[in-house]
Amino acid sequence: MKKYIKYFCGTLAIVSVLTACDSKLDVHNPNNFSDEQIEDLLKNGTDEERELILGGLTANLKGYVVVRNAIMGGGFTNMSIDNEWVHNNIYRNLQCGDIVYGDGARHSSGWGQYYRNSPDLKYWAANQTSECYGYWCSPSLSISNANKVLMFLSDEVVGESSLLKEYKAMALTLRGMGYLQLMERFTKAYLHGGKEGYGMPLYTNYGYQDVVAPSSAEESWNFILTDLKDAVRLFQESGYGYTKAKDHDTAVDIDLGLAQYFLAKSALWTGDYQTVIAACKDVLDNYGWEFIPESAYGASNDRMAGFCNKTDDIKADDNAFMSVAKNPECLFGWANDANIYTWTYYNVLKTGSDMVNTAYFQIDNALWSKMADNDYRKERFTTETATFPYFAIENGDTAWYPTAIPAYTCLKWAASIASDESSRRHDRSNSDVIIYRTSEVLLMMAEAQAQSGDESGAKATLNKLLAARTKAGTPTLTCDNYPAMQGMSALDMCKLQWRIECWGENGWNFWNSKRWNQAPVYEGSNHWSTTAVTIDHMTWEIPEQETQTNQYWANVNRK
Repeated sequence: MKKYIKYFCGTLAIVSVLTACDSKLDVHNPNNFSDEQIEDLLKNGTDEERELILGGLTANLKGYVVVRNAIMGGGFTNMSIDNEWVHNNIYRNLQCGDIVYGDGARHSSGWGQYYRNSPDLKYWAANQTSECYGYWCSPSLSISNANKVLMFLSDEVVGESSLLKEYKAMALTLRGMGYLQLMERFTKAYLHGGKEGYGMPLYTNYGYQDVVAPSSAEESWNFILTDLKDAVRLFQESGYGYTKAKDHDTAVDIDLGLAQYFLAKSALWTGDYQTVIAACKDVLDNYGWEFIPESAYGASNDRMAGFCNKTDDIKADDNAFMSVAKNPECLFGWANDANIYTWTYYNVLKTGSDMVNTAYFQIDNALWSKMADNDYRKERFTTETATFPYFAIENGDTAWYPTAIPAYTCLKWAASIASDESSRRHDRSNSDVIIYRTSEVLLMMAEAQAQSGDESGAKATLNKLLAARTKAGTPTLTCDNYPAMQGMSALDMCKLQWRIECWGENGWNFWNSKRWNQAPVYEGSNHWSTTAVTIDHMTWEIPEQETQTNQYWANVNRK
């Protein structure tokens, strides 16, 4: 049988990372070891030697959580899939009604294609290399690199070593995340027709091997949950635990919090609500149920006049969505890096090489109206057209480009001054990026409580979030006094708070709609397109590059 390299089902070529090329054990260069020498050092070496070996093997694992630029090695490049956080997630949110993109006249292509769900946009189709295949390759790359580490960390090798348990937990977390993303994208929602369907080919080895037949959905989800539960256990046994992102150095870390996050998300998909609640409670207890303070939750609309007349500025370093140090909720982030594009795309006040920002991410005004007046999140959107002067330097002279920003434009990621700067600059556009945060964990917990029939528990959990989002000096918000939530079930309260708190983040609007089997609704009067993505197109087809190299897909009913 033809052999394929295990870069998920063998669809991309990868050169083996470890080769036997030197008999001397140079611990500073793990690429000079044979596999047998590595296994011996990990099993019998000192922790210092183990650390050096594993440091080389895992150097890039953290980057695979969000940035997969190595996909370009597959023979194509497309920004829609080389950056998970901004491209995949913004595209997904644009498709689901809570975001209005641009003004219609100027933005009917590009991002606007996703917002209006153009019939020409077939991102989900099997023959779409740059997107369908890209969305397959991205998590597959994570799986492949996790297996590269796990192949050396058998239970026998790990033994009772705390260090080896920590590294194995890190790799299991990454593999669990990769398979979770594949199941989210390429199979039907588990609780709405997906349980009896197909799953993924499950690989546990790295290197050249035969392709594997797809497992059932149930087997695949059990595999994911087992990986993540093992990761949680090993992190706990290793003593590594929660590192808590507090600065640039600690933001990018695969730790117990991230393992619990993906465990909770996977269990939420499968309806294992007690696992969701336990995982989320552990995270929130360890983070002390702390929340972003009002002063750091983006920019308030009442400051727009100052931004526009140049008497006020907001620094990225003072916005919790652009600064790890300001965000007590950060589970995983990217530190002071322009390459994830938060500054460029979501930040309406940004100045860059193009001088004028023409990408306006607005909120559906019906959703905006559902926010309580004393909910300070309501003030994180403009309420009327504002003329903002974009800043540039031309021929050595300062230049300003006054441009109209429409009402309901997002200020959540607003910053007029980049990280580590003291004034507006056209050549600086960097900030931290908050990828995953504990408010998402709280909402997963509240939903699991509601889904399992514990309405009072769900409301008690939501009340903690609402109290934290209450405007200073006003009566504390609760599920019982929040105007738009009157008469709602606890589950519907959760759904509304998902839309408000995680607006624009991590594709939650899209994935929640799919998980609930609930088509997106376009309620607001400010939409210029009301073509919703269909539930069917929330599931990608298995890409042709995969089905052509793995003959077992021919025997799978993918309808």
